[in-house]
Amino acid sequence: MIHNRSRTLFASVAALPLVALALAGCGGGGSSSAAPPTTKDGRAATIGAANVSLGKILVNSQGRTLYLFQKDSGTTSECTGACAANWPPLRAKGSPAIGGGAQASLLASTKRPDGSRQITYNNHPLYTFVKDTKAGDTNGEGLSAFGGTWYAISPAGNQVVGQPANSGGYGY
Repeated sequence: MIHNRSRTLFASVAALPLVALALAGCGGGGSSSAAPPTTKDGRAATIGAANVSLGKILVNSQGRTLYLFQKDSGTTSECTGACAANWPPLRAKGSPAIGGGAQASLLASTKRPDGSRQITYNNHPLYTFVKDTKAGDTNGEGLSAFGGTWYAISPAGNQVVGQPANSGGYGY
């Protein structure tokens, strides 16, 4: 009887590190993050889709949220100077690679006022936001700044309407 209790105790103690390791691997639960997108053959993609708190949205090669600016007119960017410093345009370097969940037929580029190329999706110039510090952040969603409103963009090429951001803390 004492032998059986010793074995049970030993097995329980030996299993604790495994249980702790399994729980640690489960992550924090409530937070969402976007993995960097890849192409069908596993290479890094310029644009792809990810599931975040807003739903399925487009992300760049680092998993950062991509936004459209309602003030833009078609494929013409209205975001320059201080605007572009806070909302960096997604620039085209060669042919952009499309990742899972995004549609190649909606991907193009446009010429910016400085002569560089900016990636567009469904005729919307694309931007990131400097206050998004990690993959999956959506701090720019619904933010009114630089004369227009900013929205994450869906794989269908439409604005995603989520909870409006608080524009008071960003000083725009």
